[in-house]
Amino acid sequence: MSAPVQTSQTGQTGQTVQAGRAGGPDPAPVRPFLEMKGISKRFPGVTALDNVDFRLVPGRVHALMGENGAGKSTLMRILAGLDCPDEGEIFLDGQKMQRLESPRQAIELGIAMIHQELNPVLEMTVAENLFLGREFVRRRLFVDSRAMRREAVKLLDDLGVNLDPDRRMAELTVGQMQMVEIAKAVSYRANIIIMDEPTSAVTSKEVDRLFEIVGRLKGEGKCVIYITHKMDEVFAISDEITVFRDGRYIGTYDTGSINEMELIRLMVARDLNEMFPEKTHQLGDVRLKVDRLTRRGAFADVSFEVRAGEILGLAGLVGAGRTEVVEAIFGVTPPDSGQVLVDGVKLPCRSPRSAIASRLGLVTEDRKLSGLVLTMDVHDNIALPSLPKLSTPLGLLKLKQAAKETARFIEALRIKTFSPKELVRNLSGGNQQKVILAKWLATKPSVMIFDEPTRGIDVGAKSEIYKLVVDMAAEGVAVVLISSEMKEILGMCDRIVVMRQGAGVAVVERGQASQELLLLHATGLGGREDGPPDGRQGEERHELRP
Repeated sequence: MSAPVQTSQTGQTGQTVQAGRAGGPDPAPVRPFLEMKGISKRFPGVTALDNVDFRLVPGRVHALMGENGAGKSTLMRILAGLDCPDEGEIFLDGQKMQRLESPRQAIELGIAMIHQELNPVLEMTVAENLFLGREFVRRRLFVDSRAMRREAVKLLDDLGVNLDPDRRMAELTVGQMQMVEIAKAVSYRANIIIMDEPTSAVTSKEVDRLFEIVGRLKGEGKCVIYITHKMDEVFAISDEITVFRDGRYIGTYDTGSINEMELIRLMVARDLNEMFPEKTHQLGDVRLKVDRLTRRGAFADVSFEVRAGEILGLAGLVGAGRTEVVEAIFGVTPPDSGQVLVDGVKLPCRSPRSAIASRLGLVTEDRKLSGLVLTMDVHDNIALPSLPKLSTPLGLLKLKQAAKETARFIEALRIKTFSPKELVRNLSGGNQQKVILAKWLATKPSVMIFDEPTRGIDVGAKSEIYKLVVDMAAEGVAVVLISSEMKEILGMCDRIVVMRQGAGVAVVERGQASQELLLLHATGLGGREDGPPDGRQGEERHELRP
């Protein structure tokens, strides 16, 4: 096991750290620009942070790692002025700080945060969003839109972001919105920039651009905090890594002195050598048959079958039509033609209600927007799709039965919650995903569709979800899995349907599948060269990620 970065005390605010990578000559000690000491934060029934330490050195990219619920976001919310600690001290450039009371105060002190959950004003322009709350004013009365536009052009050009400052935010992709948020943070001229999952929904080209921006900030002596669940990004961009586990500080490590498996072990306190569970069960009869399914402008003539116990992958570039196909199957957006059969019976495809009645389940890509009711508690979210079987003929809920079912799934899936009555919005991403799985497991589905089931969750939760998916297949459920993570598709699926521009272009068996082959088919270089259905130009914004 690699040892943490060594520190030497020179007084309470004069701690020095070694700032070089392992294996090279020892550089001169550098005093931390930020020190957070003994930080604790408690919420009802939960200790989010327990006496943790954290420090930043100028000109370094510091990755903050840990499972969902480890305390990373809570610590950053304290640093950004969104939460107040119950105990602890914060030193900025050697000076003890008073508690940060607001994000505005944090910004004034040179601390900016780019949040994972973007919240732009969609009807306003890029320039207006960049300077929201600090508009340029002339004659102390009128907003100077021209001056803001000029400054926006300079800022975006300087960062190499090719965006028209007059475009409405509603017209941008999520990746472009992310770039606007990064530009806004840079415009504050902050000395500390917190990036929380900045690449969760951007293209590979935008990731490269982001890395260039981070490199430039580092060269200017800024402190960059980088939070992500993507191991390849951590090792590509960070200089040092701090690990949290269960709200406690585990250690700070030079990136060059630690490998991926060691980092995972520190995060989860166990080995995850078998990330993808072995499948030993036999496949059964066809449970789901999709026959020439078409929705004009989205996809055309899509056909495939899934057997009991089989995990079928849908691979392809974002915009290839994968999500649109499964939403049509589930009745979210009904198809124009074609049919879907479940256990040989034609599915109406009229609504999610009819899909649930036919024993289909759908874990949606965006758990917060369409997978959960965030203002409801864990119990109610789990019970929601099963209300018909949990209700009396008069429509009254069978409270004892519903509570028993909820408790069973909380225990079986190891959902970390202090009570079934806890609001689901208070749970970590991995536990929210488990609540979604619980609500569909409670319906006893014969077909289960997963759309990006592990997006934005940590490596430990991923491992648990993979096991749950394989266990469902072992019980005879037919599984459809959409993922942009190449390892996930290759590690989990028995067969893979590759989609491109709204059409299924190849079916690849597990034994023949490789990253190269899937990319060849997804990009149109592996055989079929048909154009998009109905002349549609597919938005191929992401590449399959290795």
